[in-house]
Amino acid sequence: MLLKATEQCFNTLERAEMLLLLLRRFPETVVQHGVSLGETLLEAESIEDQESPVNCFRKLFVCDVLPLIINNLDVRLPASLLYKYLNKAAEFYINYVTRSPQIDNPHQVTQEASDLLSPTKRNSQKYIIEGLTEKSSQILDPWERLFKILSVVGMRCEWQMDKGTRNFNDLFHRVKELCRYISNFDNEAHAKYKSQVVYSTTLVFFKNVFQYISSIQPSLFQGPNASSAQVPMVLLDDLSNVYSDVELNPAKHVHKRRKLAESREKTMSSDDEDLSGKGRNRHVVVQKNDLSNPNEVLEFFKMARECWDLLHSSEALDKEFSRICLPWKTDTWLWLRIFLTDMVIYQGQHKKGITSLHHMAALQGPHSPTQQIIGQGTLEQQRALIQLASCHFSLGEYRLTCEKVLELINFIVPPAQEISKSREELPKVKPKFRKGSDLKLLPCTSKSIMPYCLQLMLACLKLRAFADTRDDIALGHVIVLLQHDWPKGENLFLKAIGKICQQGNFQYENFFNYITNIDMLEEFAYLRTQEGGKIHLELIPNQGVLLKASSSTLGLLQQEFIPVLQPSIAAADRYQVCTACS
Repeated sequence: MLLKATEQCFNTLERAEMLLLLLRRFPETVVQHGVSLGETLLEAESIEDQESPVNCFRKLFVCDVLPLIINNLDVRLPASLLYKYLNKAAEFYINYVTRSPQIDNPHQVTQEASDLLSPTKRNSQKYIIEGLTEKSSQILDPWERLFKILSVVGMRCEWQMDKGTRNFNDLFHRVKELCRYISNFDNEAHAKYKSQVVYSTTLVFFKNVFQYISSIQPSLFQGPNASSAQVPMVLLDDLSNVYSDVELNPAKHVHKRRKLAESREKTMSSDDEDLSGKGRNRHVVVQKNDLSNPNEVLEFFKMARECWDLLHSSEALDKEFSRICLPWKTDTWLWLRIFLTDMVIYQGQHKKGITSLHHMAALQGPHSPTQQIIGQGTLEQQRALIQLASCHFSLGEYRLTCEKVLELINFIVPPAQEISKSREELPKVKPKFRKGSDLKLLPCTSKSIMPYCLQLMLACLKLRAFADTRDDIALGHVIVLLQHDWPKGENLFLKAIGKICQQGNFQYENFFNYITNIDMLEEFAYLRTQEGGKIHLELIPNQGVLLKASSSTLGLLQQEFIPVLQPSIAAADRYQVCTACS
């Protein structure tokens, strides 16, 4: 009766659902009708010209028909057909878990925010696939379903698999063992093992990339349901040792505040060390307060990189991986592009990083990368712009670095001053490698990005300020920037004072507009004394009220210095009082 009813049904989807009911009620009919039903659904998908693999035809095939076919050993299937079906299933599930509900589905059903915190919960967000009911559109544990399909296909294709394989990571461990004694995957005798390596590693790769991106940029997959507590994270070269590039000669300029400098330990400067990191491990520093599961996130990142390296370790594997990715149009997957950008930055390939960031911007809109980033001004776009600045800095392109930083600062709201531990004092995952080779995952918030921008500016300007050629403007800018996170930059400030003493004079007309740090003000006041060397200081703006008409004075007279200094001291005192009260 079911067969007769299906013969009279001309709607492909309804006919498929009726046949599916037949296959479930009478498993013996799978041998006769299972494969033909699957092919009918795939053909209908092609005829209907579905834009996305997440459609009603593919869903019925992958989730309902395919398990019945491959788990029935009486159904004889050639390896080529099994791989075709595995490919279709993988494409469907990966696109299902990574599609943005904000863009793809206006009919989404809301979820509890607590559920969204878990990648496993996130995988089961409620979508309504066109042509299906809400209930039929739901897929629980999509990665687990895909793993089961992969395992059955591997068994039927006679892969070398352990019985104790329970998840994707176990599968990848077996693949790595397989690669140790099979060096030539071009050999026909090793064809099935090449398929095992490529398909297993590909799925492990995409799963770990998804979990990594879900953690550092959750809004891509959560849409409007994203929790406000979850902010994008950005991978950057660690510049926390930007203050340490200092070698002081105690004989140059000794005074009461030098005792603080003497107690500090000298560390290597980021400018003196090769930060390429290519070909070796680099440590990623994560503040434990920024991510609830930092070790897991870093493990996702590591696993994805290992998979990528394996898939590109030989021409045969690379070619097969590309053959899978091309019809999937993976070059249009924004979430994958974010990972690839982070990966090349991790490897120290900053030119590739810049290219990847421009590619990323092209995926987000028709405008040029910088215009797209600045035009939206969102945290996600700011994330890309700060990475551009960091890459330019690592390449020694300091002018471009400063340009990107200044563009970004236009969209950053300065964070409120707080009495709290500095970021470096907060609990963190301890680095295993020496400073200078580290990276860090920073929250893409004004509170975190603004200090990094200032560090980038400081790192660029200090190279010019302390060069053999004199540049008082750059030196003055450095002193202004050193006020942030004081007294971490005290050693560098003392080096600046030493350079001023060597010069015998210093001109920086923005001094009283931007410098309010009481320690710095005292130091400059000391320079004007007999003990400080009576250094000539030209610190008054051209339009300053105390500027003297006489051109015979090289610098600021001592009796003129005190009145101008007093407002700055008062401002510094007010800042300290306000901070203490808050």
